[in-house]
This record gives sequence, structure tokens and C-alpha cells, in this order.
Amino acid sequence: MPRREVYISADIEADGPIPGPYSMLSFGMAVCGIFDGAVFTPADPAERTFYAELKPISDDHVPEALAVSGLDREKLAADGRDPAEAMNAVSLWVDEIAKSDSAAPVLVAYPLGFDWMWLYWYWMRFADSGSPFGHSRHLDLKTLYATKANVQVVRSTKRQMPAELLPDRPHTHNALDDAIEQAELFQNLVRWTGRPVG
Repeated sequence: MPRREVYISADIEADGPIPGPYSMLSFGMAVCGIFDGAVFTPADPAERTFYAELKPISDDHVPEALAVSGLDREKLAADGRDPAEAMNAVSLWVDEIAKSDSAAPVLVAYPLGFDWMWLYWYWMRFADSGSPFGHSRHLDLKTLYATKANVQVVRSTKRQMPAELLPDRPHTHNALDDAIEQAELFQNLVRWTGRPVG
């Protein structure tokens, strides 16, 4: 296992609360940087990215969830990528990033629980080799903030974070835009010294 880690920000858009009965409609990924155990080296998150829009896997959807992304289910049913093709393609992309950087890939998200649930389920259901992050190589940015800020998780929303941590990019609910924005949040959190305990 490489001693370095390459962090990859991920964001998804879905048409319901859980995978299986509902569908992941799009996802985006952006490389954040590399940590060698001592030094974090940030990367331009817009430089190495992956984006896919997927065919729905069921007829069910929650209109309010669909409205968040602004994606068109009928258009995706006709033009979206097949989930197996997309999940195999992004697995290959992650593997190539890891190989080129000689680093183990780690997925980062905010909040991790939602995005990871969808991505992991889709990898295990559709990808030939399963998850390129294994079952546990991931980092929750909300928890990272709560730990560094010495605050409760319920007080770890973006609205409660110091202005210097927040990315300059807008949150658009396009999965790639949001993965890039989130990568900047991760970089800011890594550099941030946090608040003292006590």
C-alpha cells in the first residue's frame, strides 16, 4: 500500500433518499491534493475531474429531490450513461489517478454519509471490481470540521463555519461544480489550525 494518499472530492445528485428504490442521477469527482504523512500538497480541483449523468434505475422518484438538481429524468432515461458503464469508467479513472500519483485514493465528501451511501451501493451493484476506495477509505468533512473547531456535529454546518474556510465558488447543485467547490473546502480545512480545546 502506498504511503501517500490522494484525496478525491465527490458529490452526487439523486432523485430520492436511498439507492435501489431511487436513482443516482449524476456524480462528480475532483482531485484535491496529496498527503504524504507530513505535508499536504493541494491540487487545482478543476484540473482532474470526472462527471457522469446516469440513466435512472427505477420509476420511483421524489419530486422535491429531483427539483434540487434540476435534472430531467426523461432526458436521462434516453441519453444518460448506463450505470455499469459509468461506475466502471470512474473506477478506472480513480485507479489511474492513484497510479499516476503513487498514492492510495481517499474519497472526501460533505456530508460523507449521503454521498458515500449512493456511490458505494452503485459500485457494489454495477462495477466489475467494486469500490476503488474499498469499504472505508473515506473522510467526512463535517467531522473534520467538528474535530478541528472543537464543536458539536450539529454545530458543524457550512453556515456556522468561519468565512475563511468557505470556498469562493458557488454551490450550484451540479455534481461536478459542487465536488470542485467541496475540494476547496477540504483544502481550507486541512490548512486551518482550528480552535483550541477548552
